[in-house]
Amino acid sequence: MENHFELFGLEPGYALDADRLERAYREIQARIHPDRFAQAGDAERRASMQWTTRVNEAYRTLKNPVERARYLLELNGVDVAFETNTAMPPDFLGRQLELREALELAEAEKDTGALDRLRAALRIETKELESALGETLDARRDYAAAAELVRKLKFLDRFDAEIDSAFETMDE
Repeated sequence: MENHFELFGLEPGYALDADRLERAYREIQARIHPDRFAQAGDAERRASMQWTTRVNEAYRTLKNPVERARYLLELNGVDVAFETNTAMPPDFLGRQLELREALELAEAEKDTGALDRLRAALRIETKELESALGETLDARRDYAAAAELVRKLKFLDRFDAEIDSAFETMDE
């Protein structure tokens, strides 16, 4: 069975041509979408649904930087172990504590400007990590180091979702 990259005709790698992924996804969807098989037999409709599910899952995985990196590591026999390996360097943990305190303060004061600044800083940090991850995965192929970067990126992703929640809470 082909991997997600092969499915879309892409070379496996963290650096990804998002437009090419999008075009390949749309082309495949146009060929296999269940609506095209509405008049077909049960087996063909079922196969269309299975393919659609697989293509959607592959697309979501490759589109998301954290999931794409996790998938690449998995293809290379490395388990990121999000649930079991939570060890982080002390400086990264210290930074996360600062961010959490700033988030709690912004929420308590209902300060949307502070949340905007937090998100802006988070986006910069995320871009830097994604760049380092690309270098670590694609150029150096240092999968152990990449796994740590993916765990950091996952942590930042979760924090971004917490910022979203804080905005929603303020809107209520």
